[in-house]
Order: sequence, then structure tokens, then C-alpha cells
Amino acid sequence: MKPKILVSRQVFPEIVEQLSAHFEVDHNANDDILSAEQLRVRAAGCVGVMCCLTEKIDAAFFAACPTVKVVSNIAVGYNNIDVAEASRRGVMATNTPGVLDDTTADLTFTLLMATARRITETEARLRRGEWKKGFALQQWLGADVHHAKLGIIGMGRIGETIARRASGFDMQVSYYNRKPLDAATEAKLNVRYASKEAILRESDFVVVMVPYSKDTHHLIGAAELALMKPSAIFINTARGGVADDAALIAALKEKRIAGAGLDVFENEPALNPEFLKLDNVVLIPHIGSATHNTRLNMAKLAAENLTRALQGRTPPNLINP
Repeated sequence: MKPKILVSRQVFPEIVEQLSAHFEVDHNANDDILSAEQLRVRAAGCVGVMCCLTEKIDAAFFAACPTVKVVSNIAVGYNNIDVAEASRRGVMATNTPGVLDDTTADLTFTLLMATARRITETEARLRRGEWKKGFALQQWLGADVHHAKLGIIGMGRIGETIARRASGFDMQVSYYNRKPLDAATEAKLNVRYASKEAILRESDFVVVMVPYSKDTHHLIGAAELALMKPSAIFINTARGGVADDAALIAALKEKRIAGAGLDVFENEPALNPEFLKLDNVVLIPHIGSATHNTRLNMAKLAAENLTRALQGRTPPNLINP
């Protein structure tokens, strides 16, 4: 009899087939978000769970599901998992880094450019029949991306990939990170280290690319937004909660910054309705990694992590300390 696993969200058929060679698979093919109770019920008796950020794998889950030995997250982030509790109970936890760097960097630049050039706002105006004057010199003016100053807060793999994209636009790139890059990497990327405060004060575009944790909660709040130039644009493709949504809405309403491009939100999928009233923000529903190839590769890596762990081998992306 094969050991049982739970795949808590819908994944590609080939992933289910791959896992079924080794396990009895309970696949949530309807893709409903499981409540905490539903998750615990379906994971009962399972040795592994493959999940997404929508599933909260906390102490209560581990207490209710003592047979679970591996939690494989289909994401780079893992703030949905109580890793300390997992480690205490001897449960391995894994994530899927690396396979989504380029795709997320592409989406970050998509948001940056769409916000700078007011793409969604002007398309909406066009659809509403507001284009009356044809070509008009001072109508719907945006901001240039080329030669602009880009500040990146959080210089991990995705941050570095964004910096490489910026070089194609001849942008001046500064970055802030807990640990500065070595001189050779800085030279290769053509970036310079700066304080977070300097980046906020000087940049035309501020991109935040840090994981979410208690240390990064509201890393960008009212005080940080107050440092930014009135012409500056804020981009968040990292995690909701890294930015204070209420403070950001206030800054956008009062035109204290020029705009924002957001892929993530504090209480997603719930969205603060005040965002919907603003023309100077581009909103997309957490699609940073949402291409077919990338999401498939994420699921493949998550399946590999889970399979190797349950076969008694060290998974390639173990996040336990």
C-alpha cells in the first residue's frame, strides 16, 4: 500500500501522475481554498503535504496531523509555514527557489513600465470614450524609465535579476540589502550599495523584493513613503504585508508619491477597496510567477522535494534551520 499525500491546490496533471507513481494522492482538483479544519481533515493520515501560500501550516495543523513528515511549499516564500514548529516536530519543510526568478523580474518590469506610462489608467479612459482631443502635447504624461534611478530593497536572486533587466534601460541602480554584495558582483551588475533611506529619497522607482517575516512587516510604511519624491513610483512584487497598504493608499490619494504598481496585498485575496478608487496605481492579482512554464517548474520542484524527502533523501530545497 502506497503512503498517502495531500496536494492541497490544483496542480498540472503530469505532476499528479508523477506523484502517483510513489504515493496515494489526494488532489484538491477543484482548487477550492481549504479552511484550516478542512486542511487538517484531508491531511489526516498523510505523510506529506504539497501546498501553496494559501494554506496555513501552523502548530495546530501539526498537532492534528502527526503523521505528516514533509511540507512542500509551491512557492519561494514560506511565511505560511511555522518552520520552527515543523523543526521541533522533525518535519521537513521545503520551498521552490530559483525557477521563478526571471519570470518575476519580467513581471516587476511590466508593472514598473505600466505604472510609469499610465497604461491601465489611459486604457480605461480610452474605453470610457474620454479620448477627445487626439494627440495632445500635455495629455496623460507619464515618466521615462530609461536613464532613471532605480532603487532595489532586497538584493537576493530576484533582485539581482531585476538589476540585470534595468541595465537594458540604462538605469542607475542602487540597492539595499542586509548584507552587501561583493565588489565583483556589484561591478558585474553595475549597481551600488546605499542605505534604505538614501534609496527612498533619491530613487525615481523603488522596488521592494524581500521575503515577508516579522522583521519585514510594514518595512515600507508612512515614514518610508514620506521620504520618497513626489515624482517617485513604488513597486511591490514581493509579499503583501511588506508594505503598509493603508499608508500607501494615503500617499497615493494625497499625491505624495506619483504612483504604485502592486502584485501583492496585505490581506489577499481580499483587497482594500480604496485602491480601486485610485487612478495612479496598477493592480494585479499576485501573478508574479504566473506563466505556464514557470508554474509547471515550480510544481515539479515541489514534487521532487516531497518525493526525495519521503524516500529518506535530503530534499534540494530544505528550509529548516
